[in-house]
Amino acid sequence: MSVVLDAPKAGCTVKPNVSAKPRTITVNGVTIPREAIARETQNHPASKPIEAWQAAARALVIRELLLQEAARLEIAAVPLSDGEGRRETDEEAQIRALLEQEVSSPVPGDEELQRYYANNRRAFRTPDLYEVAHILIGMRESRPVALQAARERAEAILREVEATPARFAALAETHSDCPSRAMGGNLGQISSGQTVPEFESMLPQLPVGPDTFTVVESRFGFHIVTLHRQIEGRVLPFDTVRNRIELFLRERAQAIAARHYVQQLASLASIEGFALETSSTPLVQ
Repeated sequence: MSVVLDAPKAGCTVKPNVSAKPRTITVNGVTIPREAIARETQNHPASKPIEAWQAAARALVIRELLLQEAARLEIAAVPLSDGEGRRETDEEAQIRALLEQEVSSPVPGDEELQRYYANNRRAFRTPDLYEVAHILIGMRESRPVALQAARERAEAILREVEATPARFAALAETHSDCPSRAMGGNLGQISSGQTVPEFESMLPQLPVGPDTFTVVESRFGFHIVTLHRQIEGRVLPFDTVRNRIELFLRERAQAIAARHYVQQLASLASIEGFALETSSTPLVQ
């Protein structure tokens, strides 16, 4: 249940005890079956099995706390469906209705929205665009001798294109190990996240111009790169991103309020076999 459990789960932390053998866990006398925890672990990937177990147990303890409170308050709810045919379970609907009834959070005003925008302008900047072409000399083996051979071949082609820039497209069609060779090495306009990091990190440092070429090394080999044009990103106007900011701040406030609500329930509950933090430290600073 993604909407309801994610927010409390993020805020209630488990005291680290990753070497301890999992014990029987109860919430106000109700046992959380080990089989249920084992099934839940698939939703909590972790580097160590015990960490996945702890995360799964935490989620189920919080779920049980909320379901018990929904039952105590006699919360009734009709499961909702979305446009893709997914439907809440009865328990998910109960928890959603409980949080809607019992948890309130402030609605951000225009001043808060403006302040967030002013303090996070880079988050609302369109990415830089780069019009790039390249010739990839790939490495079919990782041995040093293969690496050196690929480097020497790339440097030889670099000398050719520097001597005759007009031959770049033809050399790409002949020598490049990238499918872009069919377009004379042209990659079109690329932006952040569209290439491997080592290639992307070099783009802002490249000289701009059709007759300038640089060799860039990446995990795929050596690229003879020419940067035709760089288009700098721009900060989007406040009115364009206002709704995005409002949605983010609303969801953040709801997550904090939901976490505090779970902490309150946990502080009043009897939880055995599991240590659930009830610190009031804010979820988001």
